[in-house]
Amino acid sequence: MRRLWRAAAVLAVALIANGSGPHAQPLGDQFVLPDDLEITLWAESPMFFNPTNIDVDARGRVWVAEAVNYRAFNTAKQGPLNHPAGDRVVILADTDNDGHADSSKVFVQDKDLRAPLGLAVVGRRVIVSASPHLIAYTDENEDDVPDKREMLLTGFGGLDHDHGLHALVAGPDGRYYFNTGNAGPHVVTDRSGWTLRAGSLYTGGTPYNQKNQGGMISDDDRVWTGGLALRIDPDATRLKVIAHNFRNAYELAIDSFGDLWQNDNDDQVMTCRMTWLMEGANAGYFSNDGTRFWQADRRPGQDTFTAHWHQDDPGVQPAGDNTGAGAPAGVVRYESDALGSQYRGMLLSADAGRNVIFGFRAQPRGAGFSLERFDFLSSLAAPDTNYIWNQVDRDRRKWFRPSDVAVGPDGAIFVSDWFDPIVGGHQMQDAKGYGRIYRIAPKGRKLTTPAIDLNTIEGQIRALASPAVNVRASGFTRLAAAGAAALPAVEKLLADANPFLRARAIWLLAALGPEGVRAAERQLADGDPQIRVAAFRALRGAKPSILAEARRLAADPSPAVRREVALGMRGTPFDQSRDILMAVATGFDGKDRWYLEALGTAATGNESALYSALLSSLPSRSPLDWNESFAAITWRLHPVAAVEALAARAAAPQLPAEARQQAVVALGFINDASAARAMARLTQSPVREVAAQAAWWVTYRKTNDWYSYPVDGWTTTVADAIPVTTAEMVRHRTLVLDDAAPIDRRIDAALALAADPAGAPLLIQLAAQNKIAYQLREAIGSVIFDNPDRSVRSAAGGYFTRPGGRPKMTAADIAGRTGDAARGESRFMASCSTCHRRGAAGAGADVGPDLAAIGDKFDRAGLIDAIVNPSAAIAFGFGAEMFVTRKDEAIIGFLQSEGATISIRDGYGRVRTIAGDDLAARLPLKTSLMPDPLLLAVTEQDVADIVAFLMRGR
Repeated sequence: MRRLWRAAAVLAVALIANGSGPHAQPLGDQFVLPDDLEITLWAESPMFFNPTNIDVDARGRVWVAEAVNYRAFNTAKQGPLNHPAGDRVVILADTDNDGHADSSKVFVQDKDLRAPLGLAVVGRRVIVSASPHLIAYTDENEDDVPDKREMLLTGFGGLDHDHGLHALVAGPDGRYYFNTGNAGPHVVTDRSGWTLRAGSLYTGGTPYNQKNQGGMISDDDRVWTGGLALRIDPDATRLKVIAHNFRNAYELAIDSFGDLWQNDNDDQVMTCRMTWLMEGANAGYFSNDGTRFWQADRRPGQDTFTAHWHQDDPGVQPAGDNTGAGAPAGVVRYESDALGSQYRGMLLSADAGRNVIFGFRAQPRGAGFSLERFDFLSSLAAPDTNYIWNQVDRDRRKWFRPSDVAVGPDGAIFVSDWFDPIVGGHQMQDAKGYGRIYRIAPKGRKLTTPAIDLNTIEGQIRALASPAVNVRASGFTRLAAAGAAALPAVEKLLADANPFLRARAIWLLAALGPEGVRAAERQLADGDPQIRVAAFRALRGAKPSILAEARRLAADPSPAVRREVALGMRGTPFDQSRDILMAVATGFDGKDRWYLEALGTAATGNESALYSALLSSLPSRSPLDWNESFAAITWRLHPVAAVEALAARAAAPQLPAEARQQAVVALGFINDASAARAMARLTQSPVREVAAQAAWWVTYRKTNDWYSYPVDGWTTTVADAIPVTTAEMVRHRTLVLDDAAPIDRRIDAALALAADPAGAPLLIQLAAQNKIAYQLREAIGSVIFDNPDRSVRSAAGGYFTRPGGRPKMTAADIAGRTGDAARGESRFMASCSTCHRRGAAGAGADVGPDLAAIGDKFDRAGLIDAIVNPSAAIAFGFGAEMFVTRKDEAIIGFLQSEGATISIRDGYGRVRTIAGDDLAARLPLKTSLMPDPLLLAVTEQDVADIVAFLMRGR
């Protein structure tokens, strides 16, 4: 322990200019944050290590989930810190109230905790998220030692994976909310016997994430896809999916109105997002059933952000704010006035990739919200002279990796810092597990943690009013148990100046029996639409039927209230909800996408019925007379009954081009043979752009949803120049495997295969299966690295050795060179643009990520290392595989979709499709398809120049 402390102390001196350790002065020269606030170093290693998530309890203590045993399969060679008994949850406290932690104790260490990504301290319960488990530890006597351990839920995917189970948070309704990433499958049965089955085609990232599956059906008869937002009762019953189809939303925040907020990571380097999350929403990462990546669905002319989140598709919620390159992490909404009233309602999102805590001002806009983003806390904006570092090209400002942000009961903000030069790609470089926690408070003003006595109603009200979200849960639980006795105290909160506190009172009133429910009902007439929304939501959870309230509010002047009414009708029989949905539809302005998605979500399973009812209310049923509102509703509902009307609108030259395209897209989403035939007819349209759009849809849909529909002239597979394995190549392979054949003949056969674009993949396949004799490997290595197919050359590096050994280009060879951005641009276009773009308007291919914003995520040294060692940390979505057909044809590339057909994007950006039952084998490759620079004849100076070009920014 003494050795670890010495290492951490040296590291702190290197980082903090004044070198005064945990009792450092405010770090205003290390960070940029609002002028009226100050930041201090509150705690650091060795009090804890590798913090992934934090929570703050009612006493102001910070609880830390550690991920010391993080990806040992990838970091073991670095000799990292290790906890053989499992990862830990640690409690930190400032016992002398001097503004810095001075106490650290281990609450629990458990072998089932392998890189836990979340924890919540809810009263005496500490709930830890560590895929595949959600575990609750209960400290009955409050001695900081767990007395009971419960497995609340199990079966989540994502063991030792960033895309697994994330932190839980207590909602204003007394229930628990949490999310999980897309490293499925998630097959989870709650304590009432209800089973969730959710997945996608996403695999990789760890050795434990090799099988996943889209299209699974849960016990509610729905298909849930990818990452999920979930809710459960405290007793682990009534598991419910709130929204789905994320990539990897790290944390879910729920505010006192019941609004949900989360960020989401991308698989590029420029399309992360922050968004309000609508109940029932499809967030749009995969296809609806999880069988296709976004690249497989990308339409001509779509920019990356639009395509990445399926923003042009009906049934997908708006993506929110594009925060660009990054690695989004913890999220919280600040509801207190402790920092000043100007911060009330501020959303905070930790982005470890961007070295920043983003702040957002969220304002209601229509049926959704607008998000105004600003840098709340940034290390990168600070002068680099304030950071001491003795190695070329390491910008220590980029070592600030905020993993979480939380609010304490005194209103202070706490930030956990993972602290590492790398984030993403699972290439942890800090072997010591160093980490820090900062505290942000008003400048020149001391915040104090109020004492809370939960044995009194006064103390329970104080807990309910806490700035710390999970502290509120203790107050809610005790007050709800008190029933009518708590009514007077709770009703007083309805007059509070803080609307968040008024909303908490409404949720609680709805849980206090008939009189409380009546008090909550009176809030439906409040002048603040957000209060009316909170009241409607609270009553939905408290009453067996909400139809009377829905009818009352279906014509509310606020689109947000009408949105909520629509969402409340999902799953209600149409004969009961018809008049309500018709009234809500009447309020649609034809433009508000949040409103449209709420209406479509409400009509799930009743799309044709709502379409017919609305059509019958129009003054003219001619599709050419539809108004903007009804056309948009039909696009969103896209019922089979609308096929001919949509085809007529698509073919009508008198309609605007946008209206015709809208009709074509709606047709493309109708999973019926009649839609396929109508689209095929449109390929013959005299309107050129309509014919071109229809032709794209026909080619695209015949590989997935329309695969089985009998349409004349269609073919069901698209080989697209897959190299043909000739009979001669098969004979050569047989000879290579024949131990009885003369060695010189076997070598000749191996050389012939190694030189052929179709034959070389057969050798790679055999090498992956350890079927190639060692006598042949050197000969193969002398030829295969000159194969005409660059994908073969890259893939071969994982299995064969280049002649004379493997030449080395090291980061050190490049670090001292001065790059020339102008030369770098020319070299990028010559050597890198065959796989990468740099910005939407830039030339290049879409094989690897767009590199326009790569400088936002890497410092110069990190980018050099990524180029020189491309296989050290392969980005999610870019792990290449070999796909072998039953005819021994091989495609090296990236899976795009699977099902009746399988689509693969090869190393040249071409999409190749084969029938699913033609696939004989899939083999993950050991190396990235990004070539070693030496294979591209790129010199050390060329790399320095390319890095200068990429770091220059857009």
